Amino acid sequence: MFDPFALPYVQDAVAEILLLALAAGLLGTWIVLRGLAFHAHAVGTATFPGLVLADGLGFAAALGALGAAALFTAGVAGAVRGRRDDAEHGPAVALVLVACLAGGVILASDVFGSSASVETLLFGSLLLVDGGDIALAAVAALLALGGTLLLGRRWLAEGFDPSSARALGLRSRWPDAALLALVAITAVAALSAVGALLASALLVVPAATTRLLVDRIAAWQVATVALAAVEGVAGLWLSVRTDAPPGATIAVVSGVGFALAATVRWLRPRRATAVAAAAGAIVLAGCGAGTDGGSGDGLGVVASTPVVADLAREVGGDRAAVAQLLAPNSDPHDYEPRPSDVAKVARAQVVLESGLGLDAWVGDVVERSGGDPEVVDLGAGVPEHLGGEEAGHSDEEHGDVDPHWWHDPGNAVAATRAIAAAFAVADPDGAAEYESNADAYVARVERQDAAVARCLAAVPAERRKLVTDHDALDYLAHRYDIEVVGAVIPAQTTQAQASAGDVAALARAIEQDGVRAVFPESSVNQRLAEAIAKQTGATVGEPLYADTLGPDGAGATYLGAAAHNADALVRGFTGGERGCEVGP
Repeated sequence: MFDPFALPYVQDAVAEILLLALAAGLLGTWIVLRGLAFHAHAVGTATFPGLVLADGLGFAAALGALGAAALFTAGVAGAVRGRRDDAEHGPAVALVLVACLAGGVILASDVFGSSASVETLLFGSLLLVDGGDIALAAVAALLALGGTLLLGRRWLAEGFDPSSARALGLRSRWPDAALLALVAITAVAALSAVGALLASALLVVPAATTRLLVDRIAAWQVATVALAAVEGVAGLWLSVRTDAPPGATIAVVSGVGFALAATVRWLRPRRATAVAAAAGAIVLAGCGAGTDGGSGDGLGVVASTPVVADLAREVGGDRAAVAQLLAPNSDPHDYEPRPSDVAKVARAQVVLESGLGLDAWVGDVVERSGGDPEVVDLGAGVPEHLGGEEAGHSDEEHGDVDPHWWHDPGNAVAATRAIAAAFAVADPDGAAEYESNADAYVARVERQDAAVARCLAAVPAERRKLVTDHDALDYLAHRYDIEVVGAVIPAQTTQAQASAGDVAALARAIEQDGVRAVFPESSVNQRLAEAIAKQTGATVGEPLYADTLGPDGAGATYLGAAAHNADALVRGFTGGERGCEVGP
C-alpha cells in the first residue's frame, strides 16, 4: 500500500508538498478572505512566458517563472493604483493575464520552439522535484509564515471591512502588495509539483473547503494547512498508483474534498457521518489497487522508444524481458514520463536510449529510479550522423545532429550490434545467443535495405522529392538519394511551430519543384499537411512512420515500418503508378 513512498523521487515530492502546504495553507485563507482566488490562479498561469523564455535561453525555469510572476504582480498593482474599490482588481488581473499569455504564445511560436519541458511545468511532474525545488518551497513557507505574523492583522482588517480599515488610517497599499508577492512566490514554488495551471489546487481549494466548516481565523488556518498537506500527499500517492500526472491528481483529490465538505455541511449530522464512512470505505478499497510491477523472467531491459524496443526484442529473444517506455504512435518530443516508467527502470539491468536528444527525458527517469542499470546511448554509437547544415536546417533542441538515425539501415545494424554487446556484458551466459540473434536480424535488415534501394532507384530522380510534416527523414533521404524539398514544421522536433512565412515558402517550393505528394506522419496531426497539399495541388501521401512505430500491423516493427514507408514513398512519387513490395 505504501510502497510508492519508498521511491526517492516520491520522497522528494512529499517533502516539497509538506512545505508548500504550510505556505499555501496560510496564504490560502487570506486569498479566500480577500476574494483573490482568480488572482491566485492567474499568477500561476502568467508564468508561461517566463517558462518559455527560460527554456529557450537555457536558464533555470524557476527564475523565468519568478520574473514573469513579478511582472504580472507589478502590472496588476499598477492597473489598480489609486483606486480604493477592490472591484477593480478582477478586470485588472484579466487584462494583465491576457497580455502575459499573448507574450508567451509569441515567444513559443515565433521566437523559440515550444518544448515538452514547458508543458511539464504547466501541469507538474514528479520527476522535476529536486533539492532546489524543496529549498524554494521552504523559502515560500518561511515567507508566508513571517508575512502572516507581521501583516496578518492588516490583511484581516482589510478582508472583513475594507472601509472601516481605511477609516482607521490603514491606507497603505504595501501590505496588499506584500500579499500578492507572497502568492506569486508560492505559485512559482509549486510549479514542479502541481504545475502552473493547477497551482490553485493548493492555494485556493483547501482554504475554500475548510471555510465551509471552520469560522475562526486561527482554526481556519491550522485546518487549511493540515488539509493541504493531506490532500497533497494523497494526490502524490494516487498519482503513482494510477500513473497519472501529480498536478491533475492533486486537483481531483482537492475537488473531491471540497464536494465532501459541502455535503457534510448540507446534510444533517447523522447523514453526514454515513457519507464520511462511505467515503472512507471507498478510499480504503482503492488502497489495494496498483499497477503491475512485474518485469518478467530473464534479463531486465528497458527501451525508451518502440524502435529501440523492437531491436532489443530481436536481439534478446527469449532470454530478455524488454519493456518500452514510449507507447506506439506517440511523439517522443512531447512525452512526459510516468511513475510506472521509473518503477520499470528501477528494476532494469540495461536501459537503452535512442539518444541525440530525442529522448532526453531518459536521464531524469534513471536518476529518479534509485536503481543502477547500465545505460546505453545507441545514437552516440551509430556510424552515420547527419547535422543541421548537411540536412539543410538547424535545431535548437537537438543541436546540430539529427536524432532520427534509424532511418539509415546501416545505423540500425550498428545499433543492433551495440545492443548485443550490452546484453552480453549484463548476461555473459547468453552472449552466444545474443550474437546469433543479432547476426540473423542484421541479415534481414541488409536484405530489405537492398530491396528498398532497388525500388527507389527505379523512380526517376526528378520525381524523388520529399515533403513531410517535420524534418525526421533526412537519413532515409540521404541513404536512398531522395531530395528533401521541405517540411511543414521546419525542424527536427514537432515541438517547433510553423510560421505563416514558412508555410508560404514551402507552398512555393512545392509548386516550383513539381512535388507530387505531401506525406503526413503517423504521430503528428495531419491537417496542416493536408491543407498544404490542397493549396498546392499535390496529393496527400500515406502517413509515414517517422518518429515512432505503430501499435499494430506492418508498422509495429522496425522492418515493417521501413517496408511501409518505402511503398508509400514510391506510390506518392509516381502518382500511384506503382509501389514497392518488400517483405519485413
